Amino acid sequence: MYRDNTKVIRIGDRVIGGGNPILIQSMTNTKTADVEATAGQILRLEEAGCDIVRCTVPDSEAAKAIGRIKERIHIPLVADIHFDYRMAIEAIANGADKIRINPGNIGGEDNLIKVVNAAKERDIPIRVGVNSGSLEKELVDRYGGVTAEGIVESALDKVHMIEGAGYENIVVSIKSSDVLMAVRAHEKLAPVCPYPLHVGITEAGSLISGNIKSGMGIGIILYEGIGDTIRVSLTGDPVEEVKSARIILRSLGLRTGGIEVVSCPTCGRTNIDLIELVGRVEKMLEKYSRYDLKVAVMGCAVNGPGEAKEADIGVAGGNGEGLIFRKGEIIRKVSESEILQALEDEIRKTVF
Repeated sequence: MYRDNTKVIRIGDRVIGGGNPILIQSMTNTKTADVEATAGQILRLEEAGCDIVRCTVPDSEAAKAIGRIKERIHIPLVADIHFDYRMAIEAIANGADKIRINPGNIGGEDNLIKVVNAAKERDIPIRVGVNSGSLEKELVDRYGGVTAEGIVESALDKVHMIEGAGYENIVVSIKSSDVLMAVRAHEKLAPVCPYPLHVGITEAGSLISGNIKSGMGIGIILYEGIGDTIRVSLTGDPVEEVKSARIILRSLGLRTGGIEVVSCPTCGRTNIDLIELVGRVEKMLEKYSRYDLKVAVMGCAVNGPGEAKEADIGVAGGNGEGLIFRKGEIIRKVSESEILQALEDEIRKTVF
């Protein structure tokens, strides 16, 4: 697999590449200079299972906040830089564990060398980022539009710029909002790029459309053995990005652990408000997210335990009641109003 053969890159106290576990990333949507809000959001991301977090650094105030934010969090912090090379240098000086730049838009080769030298001094990686929406006009003209080939050429050009400045502590990201273009680009880049790849579908959209596009695109890419760290880009609370990323990795067998909820789609046999119950169960389970547990919430007391017999714990709804079961075996019956508490009681017996 491609990911087994990439260079190992250290980001803070985490590593990616070389066959190491695929790490989950997200990005804050607070004003980075607001240390309290940004650190608070990162702590929520940590609780959800985020491994690496990125913050935008548009100005000096944001760059100076990096160090104060790092004092309050427990995962590596990446500084996202656009246009102003000085912000990259200042973010590095304030303790950023990695920087994300586009070498083509920070003011020329001399400025790039200054950024590379600052990163080299602290031995932190540089993530080279290319998005289909910002592809150079020259490449758009040459390939007759935005194409996977153009994205790959742009990324390799930028990698060579960093290498030419004497640095190989690199992570590469090529993203598109077009799922199939993103897949093709990764298929073309992986065989010729020795560096770890950060995978995602950019500008994927809202919770529903963004999750579908990200699940399809990231899922295909990872299934092909490509990718070392992922971000699910959603318009909304970044905590949802982390939840979705965990589900993608678990669905592909690339990560174990954490809570998994399975539930039936409901039918005419359903005699409880299963839709509301599933939402309440998922909310309740957030506090147990660090545990490896499969929980089933089924709407039919006749087939529920059998259909979800692989679940550690579950409930099957009946007419105003619920059957609590463990590994498919019914252990007790409770009223509908007692289901949530009974389910949590059984979970606590399992994890504590």
